[in-house]
Amino acid sequence: MKIQILGTGCSKCKTLEERVRQLVEKHQLTVEVEKVTDIQEMIKFGIMMTPGLVIDGVVKSVGSIPKDDQLLAWMKGTQ
Repeated sequence: MKIQILGTGCSKCKTLEERVRQLVEKHQLTVEVEKVTDIQEMIKFGIMMTPGLVIDGVVKSVGSIPKDDQLLAWMKGTQ
């Protein structure tokens, strides 16, 4: 599984990245986490607000920080 955090470095982007990495470590998930700061890459996903969360090429959230239980469900593939 590949998780991409899309954002240029705003506080929400940093918070989302930290939460994702903490959940991955806490639950010992085998995933790759990548921070994408290139605006052209973000545009390819069609997002106009940050942060964006992409899991295996599918945009899961835009412009907000999902709750930990929602993030975990996505990362475990249950939603």
